[in-house]
Amino acid sequence: MLALELYRSVTRYAAAKAVGGRLPGLLAGPLAPLRLVNREEPVAPAPGWARVQPRLSGICGSDLATLSGRASFYFSSLVSMPFVPGHEVVGDLYDQCEDLPAGTRVVLDPVLSCAARGLEACASCAGGSTGRCDHVTVGHLAPGLQTGYCADTGGGWGRMFVAHRSQLHPIPDGLADRRAVLVEPLACAVHAALRARPEPGASVLVVGTGTVGALTLLALRALTPAGRILAVAKHERQQDLARRLGASEVIDPKAAVTALRRATHALRLEPERGLPYLLGGVDVAVDAVGSKASLDLALRTTRAGGRVVLAGMPASGADLAPVWFRELEVAGAYTGGTEITEEGPRSTFDVAMDLAAEAPLEDMVGGVYGLTRWREALDHAFGAGRLGTAKVVFDPRGD
Repeated sequence: MLALELYRSVTRYAAAKAVGGRLPGLLAGPLAPLRLVNREEPVAPAPGWARVQPRLSGICGSDLATLSGRASFYFSSLVSMPFVPGHEVVGDLYDQCEDLPAGTRVVLDPVLSCAARGLEACASCAGGSTGRCDHVTVGHLAPGLQTGYCADTGGGWGRMFVAHRSQLHPIPDGLADRRAVLVEPLACAVHAALRARPEPGASVLVVGTGTVGALTLLALRALTPAGRILAVAKHERQQDLARRLGASEVIDPKAAVTALRRATHALRLEPERGLPYLLGGVDVAVDAVGSKASLDLALRTTRAGGRVVLAGMPASGADLAPVWFRELEVAGAYTGGTEITEEGPRSTFDVAMDLAAEAPLEDMVGGVYGLTRWREALDHAFGAGRLGTAKVVFDPRGD
């Protein structure tokens, strides 16, 4: 089968890391440790597994971080190479999978938790927090925190992958593929919004309005009692999207500290060296980018005792002095799971499907590419914000 395969290359990793974001064309070209190959179809490792044919598969910020050398070495023992990326997937079941007949259209929960690995549930999985699974490197699969990072399962950037029944969510006929491919990142956004836990009327800052930030903004507005939601957005299309999804105010990153000082009536301080910060600030901040600059901004503009949620894969180098001095609470928000809502325990995927059916997401998918055009697709994804695109996806059927 045709697939894009990420492989280990120390030389290309070092070169990509050195280039960084300065020459994204090289990251989508000769420096990418990615190749188009013909692979054997992955084989179901045990009962309860089935093959899935992707319709659309998103290019996630974590995929781009991996390709550009920005991902932390922390994750190196949580993956197995070579692997086929792609964890934001809508596809068709090729085989019957327990109660789901072949041909069922599904979205993928990519986490390879205890159930998928044929193991007794760890404490996290038993409580519904599968994203916190302690067993993502053992069982009858190679190490892999998710589908799209595991050598045995394949991924959405190929024509076929295998998935366990616990990972599959059937979707209603009325939910178009371009909305359905956003369900996985929207499930993560639901989790991030609920991890933020804003009090009624609280001020919330969302730093970055790419896919993660925009969908988190939507989830905050739909699912929490947050009051004023301020969004930091760099590009015009991102600013428009933030307003459409419920931002009270959209702020340019170059003037963010000043704008947040005014919005929260805080005191702005200028250290002898380094970035300005606030005494006072927002009640809750969500870093939806994961860069040093975005985390610095979130930490420096949250009030004492406030909460900062890391919704984007974090980079190194942020100054943690505000966490200590202002006694901030920092929380991670990695993926979905089971959440306690007003309706009782619900899967974040179920909540995300409800939101995806109703929210104004029509133009969030702005580029669709076949696998053979992978260099164009990655170049588009690396420049998505500048080009006014929220999400770039592969259609493996298009080759």
